[in-house]
Amino acid sequence: MASVGQRDTGPEMCLRRILHRRGLRYRLHDRSLPGSPDLVFPRFQTAVFVHGCFWHVHDGCKFATKPSSRKEFWKDKFDANRKRDRRNYDALAASGWRVLVVWECAIKGQKEDELDKLGKAVMRWLKSDDSYGEIEGNHGASVKKETAKRDVGR
Repeated sequence: MASVGQRDTGPEMCLRRILHRRGLRYRLHDRSLPGSPDLVFPRFQTAVFVHGCFWHVHDGCKFATKPSSRKEFWKDKFDANRKRDRRNYDALAASGWRVLVVWECAIKGQKEDELDKLGKAVMRWLKSDDSYGEIEGNHGASVKKETAKRDVGR
C-alpha cells in the first residue's frame, strides 16, 4: 500500500486542470496544514481534498467496493482512514480553514460538460460562506452541505 500514489492522482490532476482553466490559482499539498490538502486556496481560506471513493469509503458509491478477503484488516484500515480524515477536517476548521471534499466519482468517467459543471460548483462553493462541503458524482455537481451532521469546528 505504500506504493499507492497519494499525490497527482488522475482525479486530482483532472480537477486541477478544470480549476486552472477557470482562472483559479492554488497551492499543492501544503504540508503545514493538517492532512496536507490536495489543493489550498489561501485567498478563500479553503482546503480541498480529492478523495478516492475506495480508500475513503464513500457511502453508496459504486467505486467504494469492499474487499472480500481479509475483511477485518480492511475494516480497520478504512475506519482508521475515516477517523484521520475527521481529525484533519476538525483541525483545519479549528484553525479557521474551510474544507471541501471532492469525491473521485464526481470526476471519474465524466464527460466534458459534467466536468464544467463541477468547476462551476467548486467556484460557487469557494465564494460561499459554508465551512464544509462535499461534491459527489451526481450528474449535477451540486455541493452537499453537512455542517449540521458533522459539527465542524467542535
